[in-house]
Amino acid sequence: MLKFVVVDDEPLALEILDGYLKRINNVHSVAMFSNAVAALHHLENNAADVLLLDIEMPEMTGIEFLKQLSDPPLTVFTTAYRHYAFDGYELGVIDFLLKPVSFNRFSQAIAKITEFLSLKEQNLNLEDITAGETRDFIFVKSGVKRIKLAFNDVIYIQGLKDYAIIYTPTEKIILKGSIKAMLDIFPQDRFIRVHKSFIVSVYKIKRLEKNHILLSGHQIPIGRNFKDNLEKRLNAK
Repeated sequence: MLKFVVVDDEPLALEILDGYLKRINNVHSVAMFSNAVAALHHLENNAADVLLLDIEMPEMTGIEFLKQLSDPPLTVFTTAYRHYAFDGYELGVIDFLLKPVSFNRFSQAIAKITEFLSLKEQNLNLEDITAGETRDFIFVKSGVKRIKLAFNDVIYIQGLKDYAIIYTPTEKIILKGSIKAMLDIFPQDRFIRVHKSFIVSVYKIKRLEKNHILLSGHQIPIGRNFKDNLEKRLNAK
């Protein structure tokens, strides 16, 4: 059961999101705010699982709001402006909803949040690799179980809060650990960091466009600080 905080200066937007949340089964409570300062004060003193956050607001932008939270809940940006999607990735939001938000798209965001929280509870870890050791796989540990993960099966890795989500063609694996820690484990001849929050398999890249990569049905943003290195790496292949 999830505790939601919704922040939007538009009364109609709050009404719509409130109505959507009343149709979702796993909602414990909802705190609605049209004033960003009041919402910030609430979050400093109350726990929340999910934050639905507008971006363009008069007191402060949603981006400024999120940067003031030392440990923000899982955050979904809700905005009428598509160009803020890149900022969302930079800040580690779990989803980005473009207004007007349909209930179907809203439900997809809630399903993504629920899946992330469920997979996180599995408490998986990667086994340690001896320095200099070369292999084509690694084992994921779940209690006493060991699950073999082939590097060739990994499409990309996303960092979200203090976790890394490993995407393969058939499943997602969520591990405790930073995206930087994944760089030390996954072989650098196969993988490259392309964004603050993303590592991709070089061999899965289908097309490189201006600000994003297309690979195996996924679109991954390219961070400004990583673009030159990515282009050099691909040109060297």
